[in-house]
Amino acid sequence: MTAIRIDLFSDTKSRPSAGMRQAMADAEVGDEQSGEDPTTLALNERAAELLGKEAAVFLPSGTMCNEIAIAVHCRPGEEVIADRSAHIIGFEGGGPAAIAGVMINGVDGQRGMFTAEQAEAAVRVPAN
Repeated sequence: MTAIRIDLFSDTKSRPSAGMRQAMADAEVGDEQSGEDPTTLALNERAAELLGKEAAVFLPSGTMCNEIAIAVHCRPGEEVIADRSAHIIGFEGGGPAAIAGVMINGVDGQRGMFTAEQAEAAVRVPAN
């Protein structure tokens, strides 16, 4: 049996199959921004159903997902502790600061993971 390799490094690494390409070509489309794209609406409904939520939102990029997650979980002036190799440090520039008013504090972990002790040591306590 051939092992199947799944690479979750980036959404740009996946290669759609012929069936996936055909489904995209045949998909009914509309203006997603004004809520008129039936395929996006169906995807949102299915995601909400699978996750047991009232609704879902279509976010077309990983960067958009990260920026929204940071804005939802943090308040302006707060800080996110992330491994130095994290996408939000290497590829999103000043997005978290510009969009959410949040700084990113990089920690040296192993293969993207760091310990609770490293996180605790990285927490900055305001002087005043």
